[in-house]
Amino acid sequence: MNDRAHDLVAAAEEHRQLAEKHRPSREEAQDAVRTLLRWAGDDPQREGLRGTPDRVVRSYEEFFAGYAEDPVDILSRTFEETAGYDEVVVLKGIRLESHCEHHMVPIIGEAHVAYLPDSRVVGISKLARVVEAYAKRFQIQEKLTAQVANAIDSVLQPRGVAVVIEAAHQCMSTRGVHKTGVSMITSHMLGVFRENAETRREFFSLIGK
Repeated sequence: MNDRAHDLVAAAEEHRQLAEKHRPSREEAQDAVRTLLRWAGDDPQREGLRGTPDRVVRSYEEFFAGYAEDPVDILSRTFEETAGYDEVVVLKGIRLESHCEHHMVPIIGEAHVAYLPDSRVVGISKLARVVEAYAKRFQIQEKLTAQVANAIDSVLQPRGVAVVIEAAHQCMSTRGVHKTGVSMITSHMLGVFRENAETRREFFSLIGK
């Protein structure tokens, strides 16, 4: 593991330990759900809602499993036997499910990830897992896009990384301005994808953009 990746791992572990130290108990989390149910105007003791606090907490364990994942560790097993392959590697259409950190409602979309190897490649499933590890946290799309690109760049140290995310935000479609059918597109380019217009065009062509 290179120095940049090692520093990322150390920082992530420090953050995880701090968060775990202050993490409420399962019972406290369920009580919080009951409080919200009462605040909404309902009775958490009525038949249809009695099991809701437990179900919500279990759902949160799935929705936010990314906090227990280390994206750098996911990428750390790389392969150097590439038989001289030095062209763009693209994984497109990665299903993405996240939650807006401002309103705690879903962000649904897809990510397209590419890198131009230098001396190492990684299993393609690892690219999808890195997207998922960062997505399954409270997020804003701009930060999510940069996190995925920076993690790949730090561990693989390729000649370039490109990440594009296109997603719909329920904080916009189900509240506030109530605009449906609107998607947000963000991109983060590093290395040759930022510096070389031809390489960037090749990436957008490969993902159909």
